[in-house]
Amino acid sequence: MSRIFLDTNFFIYLYEGQGQQAARARYLSRAFIGRRDEILTSVMTLGEVLVAPLSKGDFALAQRYRQLFRGQGITVLSFVEQAAEAFARIRIGGAVKPPDAIQLATAGTVGCDLFLTNDDRLQGITVPGIHFITSFEKAPI
Repeated sequence: MSRIFLDTNFFIYLYEGQGQQAARARYLSRAFIGRRDEILTSVMTLGEVLVAPLSKGDFALAQRYRQLFRGQGITVLSFVEQAAEAFARIRIGGAVKPPDAIQLATAGTVGCDLFLTNDDRLQGITVPGIHFITSFEKAPI
């Protein structure tokens, strides 16, 4: 069992994707359940996944996302004061965009074994509290 933080695109691939990315998201989702991993994400993820459905008027998909994030099996984390300093440290130098820094700071604050993202630029970053950052395609699962 591991604590795994999932970045926004995982959920988009799972619910809206097609092809290899969607297949990989479904495979990983089944693996997480089978291994009894603890799945983490942030409230920012919910905001990001709602953009496209709400802009298109797809209220059914928006509701599916809301239900997913309220359901069992996923912990939705808030951006708390303790994460603010981690955010600032990650942002120093400007290499990491603010939304990514919020996700990383949130994950690092609570601690996680694995941070999964589709952004290869984040793989070389060291964040206290996160043991390993990698892409969905390269996830060691």
